[in-house]
Amino acid sequence: MSKTLIKGNSAIVRGALLGGATHFFGYPITPASEIAHGAAELFTKTGRVFLQAESETSAINMIYGAAAAGARVMTASSGPGLSLMLEGVSYLAGCELPSVIVDVQRAGPGLGNIWPEQSDYNTCCKGGGHGAFKNIVLTPASGQEMTDFAYKAFDLADKWRMTVIIMSDAYIGQMMEPVGFPTEVKHGARKDWAVYGDAESRNNLVSSIIMNQKGLADLNAKLQAKYRKAEAELQDWEEIMTDDADYILVAIGITARIAATAMRMMREEGLKVGLFRPKAVWPFPSARLLELAGKVKGMGVAELNDGMMADDVERSVMGKCPVDRFNWFGGYVPSAEEVVEKVREAING
Repeated sequence: MSKTLIKGNSAIVRGALLGGATHFFGYPITPASEIAHGAAELFTKTGRVFLQAESETSAINMIYGAAAAGARVMTASSGPGLSLMLEGVSYLAGCELPSVIVDVQRAGPGLGNIWPEQSDYNTCCKGGGHGAFKNIVLTPASGQEMTDFAYKAFDLADKWRMTVIIMSDAYIGQMMEPVGFPTEVKHGARKDWAVYGDAESRNNLVSSIIMNQKGLADLNAKLQAKYRKAEAELQDWEEIMTDDADYILVAIGITARIAATAMRMMREEGLKVGLFRPKAVWPFPSARLLELAGKVKGMGVAELNDGMMADDVERSVMGKCPVDRFNWFGGYVPSAEEVVEKVREAING
């Protein structure tokens, strides 16, 4: 497979097209704008549909309509834009409509700035809108994974009839790296529940308006059973040097890249530090972290927020080892040396 030097934001458009995306509805926002720009060019060139909406609220409702009609749909945004989409994301869950959303995270709250943060974690992983629902949340740490995750996201969305969020960050989106692309183009199959405007789908109805208590309770019970099944099947992670580790760093996205360098620096000093990188944060790989917790003296969660993923790590390890929190805000991204210093302090403490 030959490789191309390309931005993560541009790579994800190609991965989505190869993965069978048919429609892109979106509104540009830094640091995700290249995704809309790339989709405007490549979706139209390949006979797919691109439409720039007048707002993120419009875009997510276009996603809803096209998904109900059986299309393989996607959009891309960043924190403020994602906030505007959340009502629509809840409607997608209520109707069990498959879709793909790319979130290239930026610093907040409010307008914040365009530098990286990972503070959309709770929004993406804990529902992201009203009602008791879940999204599948993938966390790429490279341009290659931006491609790979987009390539598989539409199959996941169709299989589970859920929204798949590819939760990236400004550095992963803007970094240029060599990326290899799949050679097979995927295509979605006809969906027996979708509304195609033909005789075969005439009796299909896509709606989450259920006005009686029992009907809505039954829908929620069905959704929760599906989420439990997905939780058991979709956990995904990477481990580096955890076999003999005394201390494990847990990180995602750009922070995981920095933590990997910090881990190698500490290994050279004789400190047995490993790295655990969730590739999906919903479902969260709790069972594996619990196993590792019984073998190490501690874990440290490095993230660009106030400890959102650390909450999940603490719940996972169930008190079997201490969990240290290494946090940075406002778009500030630490160096590997700063991570090493934090880990040293934690170990010595």
